[in-house]
Amino acid sequence: MFKIARANAAAPLTPGSLDDANQNHEMLAQFSVSEAWTGDFSSGMFRLGEWSAMLHGLAAQECGLLSLIRCYDAKERSHILELFEQAATLCSSFCFSTTIIMPNGFRQPLFCMGESNGLEQKYSGSMVGVFIFPRFKLEGASQITTAPHVLSDAQRTL
Repeated sequence: MFKIARANAAAPLTPGSLDDANQNHEMLAQFSVSEAWTGDFSSGMFRLGEWSAMLHGLAAQECGLLSLIRCYDAKERSHILELFEQAATLCSSFCFSTTIIMPNGFRQPLFCMGESNGLEQKYSGSMVGVFIFPRFKLEGASQITTAPHVLSDAQRTL
């Protein structure tokens, strides 16, 4: 799934939809790990959370786009790169799903939703979004079960 739309084409927020009482955090946490990310067009850098950096096989929480997507399924990388490039040229909402493939054979499904904004001047603007990592096994894969602060050193350096 690779989707992009003009930012104003998205359904508007309904009153109260951001109210914490309307959220079901326990169900989301039962089925997935989610983490916010940001991208800055002036520097070309993405800032990820601790989980996202670890699962993307990155040593640091800041990276460029090509470093971010290098672990994605090879068949889908060009589509994802194109989606990010389109979002960087037009204020957009976008989403995609792929699989992260680690060198050790770990296969982690990934859903990403985001939006770009502030593109009025050249080399300005940003992206914000969320990565969602489902908590289920793919064939021959490990499962996410612990918080990042209790991961072993070997798991941190994937």
